[in-house]
Amino acid sequence: MESKIKVAGHPFHPILIVFPLGLLATAVAFDIVGLASKDTEWFNISFWMIAAGIIGGLLAALPGLVDWWAIPSNTRAKSIGLWHGAGNVVVVVLFIISWFIRRGNGNVPSNGALVLSFVAVVLALFTGWLGGELVDRLGVGVDHGAHLDAPSSLSGRPATESEGQRVTRRVG
Repeated sequence: MESKIKVAGHPFHPILIVFPLGLLATAVAFDIVGLASKDTEWFNISFWMIAAGIIGGLLAALPGLVDWWAIPSNTRAKSIGLWHGAGNVVVVVLFIISWFIRRGNGNVPSNGALVLSFVAVVLALFTGWLGGELVDRLGVGVDHGAHLDAPSSLSGRPATESEGQRVTRRVG
């Protein structure tokens, strides 16, 4: 099943998810550095990374939702996609709550805010695996006929062709 929203021939959802995943995971890493070093500036950086990660997560969800709607009903992919999407909504909500809790403390997180972020990152590992299952195992978002010698997505040629193969086209 090919993705419904593409940029330069590639599904848009996987392009967008790297930003919130990286920002939110790094925010947790910075929280750990802040805890270990007792330098509160790390928490301030984490606070703003969480804000950017939340925005990125919400933006990445839109093309993901469009692709999910296109998955045929009563398939394993539809079910896995639901768990993937719903789980990621929970991840974003946990980070939103953590971010709001931090706002009142000069950005220094309480234990509750830290626990929410840590739980969210662990959940994101699972939902990321589900996303991998959708693509790698179930072929969601993969071009029809994709193979190891497919031409570039920028070539305008279908994935079913080989890089060395040229199609003679009639002009007329």
